[in-house]
Amino acid sequence: MKKQTTIKITYSAMCIAIAIVLPFITANNTKLGNMLCLMHIPVLLCGFLCGWQYGFAVGAVSPILRSLIVGAPPMFPIAFAMAFELAAYGLVAGLLYKLLPKKPLNVYISLIGAMVSGRIIWGAVKFIIAGLTSTTFPFSVFLAGAVTNAVPGIILHIVLIPIIVLVLKRAKLMPSEE
Repeated sequence: MKKQTTIKITYSAMCIAIAIVLPFITANNTKLGNMLCLMHIPVLLCGFLCGWQYGFAVGAVSPILRSLIVGAPPMFPIAFAMAFELAAYGLVAGLLYKLLPKKPLNVYISLIGAMVSGRIIWGAVKFIIAGLTSTTFPFSVFLAGAVTNAVPGIILHIVLIPIIVLVLKRAKLMPSEE
């Protein structure tokens, strides 16, 4: 049991590090970065690899830590809202993966459930922030930010993450399943 905890903590730390570094692929191009959602990948993977508790923690910490270290995304409101969104991704991916039978199709179901939940949480947080700062957050802006602009990232996640999860499962590198 102690060995599994050590492995999960190590994987979680690696996922945080990857979440901080991976967005550099877009050279901090905000538009491209918003489209590909690269920081989401290690958070979702952590939920699958380590379970919902670790996925939740990695998701909550990664955008805040990246904002503090790199200065991007800006802490408020972007990194703040992303922390809730990514925490939901890690939590829901890990929880659904744990609860559903370990079939390849359920990796996709867990992933899509996490992506939908995270985007709804992001929208709710942005709506609350808008109310607190006397700004607006219309539904059209939610749809653009959560869906329309993120289509390339959504496709990337649906293609890439199940492949990685299934390869790691086949290689017996999934500590949440041991």
